[in-house]
Amino acid sequence: MKIVSMDVMSTGVIAFYVLIASREGLFTPIISEVKKAAYADPVPQAVILTAIVIGFSIQALMLVGVMKLAKDNPTLESSEIEKNNTP
Repeated sequence: MKIVSMDVMSTGVIAFYVLIASREGLFTPIISEVKKAAYADPVPQAVILTAIVIGFSIQALMLVGVMKLAKDNPTLESSEIEKNNTP
């Protein structure tokens, strides 16, 4: 559940950023033939793509950690897992 909640939180932050960064009337800098107009900034798009990739890799790493814990501890209680793994 913690991994799913982290994923939902990450998706919410990305969706909020897209909502704030989106504006109507902006032209694509490469495809547009308009010489003097308001262009869309490609930097926020690159940041969002990077955030998606980093979020995916962190989620995969957390799932590998959970698989390792599940192999060693046959319980779903996080307090029991912490108690068993504390030196």
